Amino acid sequence: MRPFLVSCLGAACTAALALPLAPAAAHPAESASGPGAVRAGDLPGATQSLPLENLAPGTPTQDARDLTPQRVPAVRGLAPRTVRPFSLLGIVWDDAAAALRGRIQVRTRARGSGLWSGWQDLQNTGDDAPDLGAGEGRGNAARGSTAPLWVGASDAVRLRLTLTDPHRAATALPHGLRLELVDPGPDTPAVRGGPPSSAAATASSAANAPLAPLGATEIPAADQATAQADVTAAGGQATGPVHIGARPRIVTRAGWGADESLREARFVYTHAVRAAFVHHSATGNNYTCAEAPSVIRGLYRYHVESSHWRDIGYNFLIDKCGTVYEGRAGGVAKPVLGAHTLGFNNDSTGIALLGSFGRTAPPRPAVEALGRLTAWKLGLQGADPRGRTAMTSTGGNLYHKGRVVRQHVISGHRDGFKTECPGALLYADLPAIRQVAAHLQGR
Repeated sequence: MRPFLVSCLGAACTAALALPLAPAAAHPAESASGPGAVRAGDLPGATQSLPLENLAPGTPTQDARDLTPQRVPAVRGLAPRTVRPFSLLGIVWDDAAAALRGRIQVRTRARGSGLWSGWQDLQNTGDDAPDLGAGEGRGNAARGSTAPLWVGASDAVRLRLTLTDPHRAATALPHGLRLELVDPGPDTPAVRGGPPSSAAATASSAANAPLAPLGATEIPAADQATAQADVTAAGGQATGPVHIGARPRIVTRAGWGADESLREARFVYTHAVRAAFVHHSATGNNYTCAEAPSVIRGLYRYHVESSHWRDIGYNFLIDKCGTVYEGRAGGVAKPVLGAHTLGFNNDSTGIALLGSFGRTAPPRPAVEALGRLTAWKLGLQGADPRGRTAMTSTGGNLYHKGRVVRQHVISGHRDGFKTECPGALLYADLPAIRQVAAHLQGR
């Protein structure tokens, strides 16, 4: 376990953590053309979808060529292709129950410099998901998907899919396979403040009353005494002092520029919030704090337009600088039903740290923000971050439907679903985060 040193003096807690890895070095430019190539343009806030069902045979890697002929994997590839600008990508397919088996790698060309990245791995299963029967999809069946990857402003892409079982190459690709290229668009006037631009935006903002005025781009921080009143905003009744942490500053959906016309109009709530499931977004660590709203807008489009979900899956997101963002619409204090931990979305909240933390340690500001957010959010429901709570699975790959599981009040995604999320290094920090959150609640 990676050392996690926490010291607390009053409400000020600090954690000694490693910084994220530096971005990968770019490679010299290479040509990008081929059937379907388009001239680069600027269509902000859009998604391009490239069919992948007829991928051309590719060349195995050097490691694969060292294998015996019987074990050489089948390789399929998408030749370098110029496309409209995008910053985030992922792969989707029609049947959410189907699996995409193999190693997926992409290279992207940086817009402006013309330099190609090295090969980057795409997590071939999107582990975050709505519960079965939750009605996600806005009238369409939810799709299977990989985790999305943030690649920054790019205008060309190539892809390599290595199928580890060559005898199943013909059946390894699920139906409707397509590469989704997401342009999150530039900041909109709503990000700079002002009245909501639509009925949907008004409803999204009004759900945060009385924590912030209509059209607010952020919910201000509040001290521990003031946060006592937030219990009422959460739908509860405070009959006396409660154990709750100070409210952190939260950037609203208007603050990160959510296009409210994309999501389903209604808000869906669960009964309570008895647990918080911690995730990493698996989008990589090569983003700046200034780009975080764009990353979130990319995730939002990928979840709604590409994966056919009701809204972005997470209830909250935290960037590497420790800024907390409102995720799924419906009110940050309320028990909004998310789509983050298949089997345990009921009576829980999902919090994603932007990044990938299997081999890279989560930044200290992000972990500190996670402690503050859970101390406040769980305090609204009287939950002790150090405890466990009995939760009934609605069905997943770790616990069958109806199984009662005593989950940590602050759990990792892997506690409810068989996955590597939230990454080994973030998961190792959870015991200390539970203690910090409890301390901030005054326990």
